[in-house]
Amino acid sequence: MTAERPNVGNASALRRRASRATLGIAALLVLVILQGCYYMQAARGQFELWRKQRPVAEVIADPSTDAELARRLQMLQDARDFATAELKLPDNDSYRGYADLQRDYVLWNVIAAPEFSLHAKTWCYLMVGCLGYRGYFSIDAAKKLAAELEGEGFDVFVGGVPAYSTLGKFDDPILNTMMARGDTELIALLFHELAHQRLYIKDDTAFNESFASAVAEFGVQRWHAQHGSADVAKRWLDYQEQNRAVMQLFEEARARLDALYASSLSNAGKRDQKQRILQQLASDANSTSGSDTNWIRGDLNNARLASFAMYRGYLPAFRQLFARCEQQWTCFYAAVDELAALSASARVDALANLQRQVAAP
Repeated sequence: MTAERPNVGNASALRRRASRATLGIAALLVLVILQGCYYMQAARGQFELWRKQRPVAEVIADPSTDAELARRLQMLQDARDFATAELKLPDNDSYRGYADLQRDYVLWNVIAAPEFSLHAKTWCYLMVGCLGYRGYFSIDAAKKLAAELEGEGFDVFVGGVPAYSTLGKFDDPILNTMMARGDTELIALLFHELAHQRLYIKDDTAFNESFASAVAEFGVQRWHAQHGSADVAKRWLDYQEQNRAVMQLFEEARARLDALYASSLSNAGKRDQKQRILQQLASDANSTSGSDTNWIRGDLNNARLASFAMYRGYLPAFRQLFARCEQQWTCFYAAVDELAALSASARVDALANLQRQVAAP
């Protein structure tokens, strides 16, 4: 068990949090004034998190707290300390609070791509730049936008999100929406969100999400090496190998679709071939992942493929960097920072070169 942090609940911590909350409220009000309805719902959603947040230590000590929830919250506090000490991730008050939103997801992302393209539509925001998705704290609002985009001819995917990062601007809480995951996946999610606080590049969703997914993958392996049983560690590694095999299928399908969309085939012909490729991908992915896991639930389309690419597309490149650094975090982050400093086109080229090196015999 990790000792309780001495600054939890003391006056200086409360003053610091109140000051950051005040600045946050001011920033959100400016966004609402400048951008209107979309930022209004975002402000309401963020205020809800602040209003419902309680210190984790207080929740754990509360006799009314479910014993399993208390155990998992303590596990996350241990993992939070581990993230700073071992993974060199930011040391702040994020994930030292808990909020029960009494729903399954904190928000829902809308992802859209043209009928014959795998490039996701982007929306641009103040402070964070352009992203390949638009998030809503209401499922009805997300579905409304999805219907509008479908009416314009886009392939659309609406996905529930268990957690998101404010990139260190505010203290992000642990959410009940994260708790549906198993222990290992929950720790991975914590590491993923903290990685966004370590590094975030405007206008490069694929880089940001793949980097955070890589940190989560490497971090969980390190966690199990020090804290987990050998059986748990092996199951996690087996799961990661399954992920790699499925992602390879996605990459092969994306290549076939890219070639199809660039061809001179008629639109009707492209639609027919597109469905054949996507149906085969769904079948192959579910077969590869085993009988206990269905990777593909529901129909595949360009938007869903774009979402997979955003979150995991550059994972092989980051694995290559981590291996080159002999799994040393300081070296790895230095190499990633060098990539981040490149121009967008140079960064894409550098990542593609790393991907080719992984694929080379």
